[in-house]
Amino acid sequence: MDEARTTVVVTEPEAAAALDGSAAGSARDAGRTLGPVALVVAGALSVQFGAAVAVMLMPRAGALGVVTLRLVLAAVVLLVVCRPKLRGHSRADWGTVVAFGAAMGAMNILFYQAADRIPLGAAVTFEVLGPLALSVIVSRRMINLVWAGLALGGVVLLSGGGFDRLDPVGALFALGAGAMWAAYIVFSARTGRRFPQADGLALAMAVGALLSLPLGIAEAGSKLIVPSTLAFGLAVALMSSVLPYTLELLALRRLPAPTFAVLMSLEPAIAATAGFLVLHQGLSLIDAMAIALVIGASMGAVRTQVAKQPQ
Repeated sequence: MDEARTTVVVTEPEAAAALDGSAAGSARDAGRTLGPVALVVAGALSVQFGAAVAVMLMPRAGALGVVTLRLVLAAVVLLVVCRPKLRGHSRADWGTVVAFGAAMGAMNILFYQAADRIPLGAAVTFEVLGPLALSVIVSRRMINLVWAGLALGGVVLLSGGGFDRLDPVGALFALGAGAMWAAYIVFSARTGRRFPQADGLALAMAVGALLSLPLGIAEAGSKLIVPSTLAFGLAVALMSSVLPYTLELLALRRLPAPTFAVLMSLEPAIAATAGFLVLHQGLSLIDAMAIALVIGASMGAVRTQVAKQPQ
């Protein structure tokens, strides 16, 4: 979600006249920057600690059951809050929102299958390769081969030189989630252009919920309606979907989208921290180096994309 930004050129006399207020202006500018940055970081913290809570819930409802609880409860909350209009949309509009919802549902299903098998930090590190690959493809610059190689080095380190140190099925699920994350980004942008406010998000969440519902019922059945399980599921839905999406929406009104993307690259580190603090998942020095390489590659790819854009 890019917002128009205007560059103001100040001449020397104007700069001299404004010298007395420069300190106050700098403080205001810093406040305007730090505010939305804090919202993005808070949203990332909410997502990853919500994922840690979801992993704790998996023994009760299974990975597919947790996905269903998250998407269904989040859809209910968003539909009640947004009250999207169902009429007045074209067939192309509905096709876009259905594709968005399908990508969202598949991304969550694959990611939770991965988080059920490998540490949370590793799962998010593999997953973030999807948006990274999208950035490399869109940019079409040779320097992005460096970022791709850096990310590949991180993956090799994380997997111990192969997939022998981690559950290979879990790693493949995480890579699949990354591919769906890239699709999610593409269809999210298209949905945002076709639907006002958060209407498209609410409708897409409903689509994802409907797609996951049969799978969740098949795996968990009546366990999904146990009061304590429902309470944890609502916490996951609020922490992993409703709250972060709201915070990100507020942040993007005042924060350039490229800056937002760089901040989102920190999610593997936040996920590893959440896994350590909540799930007591250990993090070796090699794991930390691998995650740092992927984060560096993501930031580098985003910055290269920013440099390509006309000023």
